[in-house]
Order: sequence, then structure tokens, then C-alpha cells
Amino acid sequence: MADNQAQEPTETPYQRLGGEPVLRQLVLKFYQYMNELPEVRGIRKMHAADLSGAGDKLFKFLSGWLGGPDLFIEEYGHPRLRARHFPFRIGMDERNQWMLCMNKALDDTPMDGELRELLRSALAQTATHMINQES
Repeated sequence: MADNQAQEPTETPYQRLGGEPVLRQLVLKFYQYMNELPEVRGIRKMHAADLSGAGDKLFKFLSGWLGGPDLFIEEYGHPRLRARHFPFRIGMDERNQWMLCMNKALDDTPMDGELRELLRSALAQTATHMINQES
């Protein structure tokens, strides 16, 4: 290939996932599980009775994090995830409860297996980074 030929842009995880509609589906499933699974009541109690605000923030964060529109930053500024989560007691149990909901939501959301495992791994690392208390 000649140096002056443009290369195809690399598809972002946001695009590979299916963009806004599929990401919204993932977030809805995540909070559905948080609302329904008795084994995650520890993290459910950390949230408001109405999960729509949390769902909107997670959608906006994931949009930018996955390479889509930076909706969270446009509305709230830099995510500062650890600082925003510091008021909440997050230990390994809470991290695992969050990941249980996310893993189930990922499994329910149509996407290629390679992308699912990439997201699962990256989200697990992020969830671990949120730990601010010993269990």
C-alpha cells in the first residue's frame, strides 16, 4: 500500500457493539438485574429507588469509554470514577455484585464473542479499581 493512501479508520468498541441502541439495551439489562437479583442487594441499596438516573449516567459514561460520543464529559466533566464512588463503601463483595449484573447483561446483549470478552475484562479491571474498602 502506498504511503499516501488513506487507511480505513478502526472501528471503535462502541461501533462494534452496535452504537446507542445496543448500549442502551446493555445498561437497561444491567439495572434490571440489579433490581431483581437478591444476591446483589448490597449494591442495590447504594442506589436511589428509581434507577433511571444511574442508568442515564452509566449509559453516558460507557458511550465515551467505548469510543462513542463523550456524553458524560459534556454534561458532568471528567468522570473521576474513584472520586465519584468514594462516598460508597466498595469492597470485593460490592465489586463482585456489580460484575454479576454486568456479566449477565453482557451475556444477554447480542455482540461478537471477542468483543464481549474484551468488555468483560476491561469492566472487571475498572470495577476492581473502584474498591476503596477491605471486605
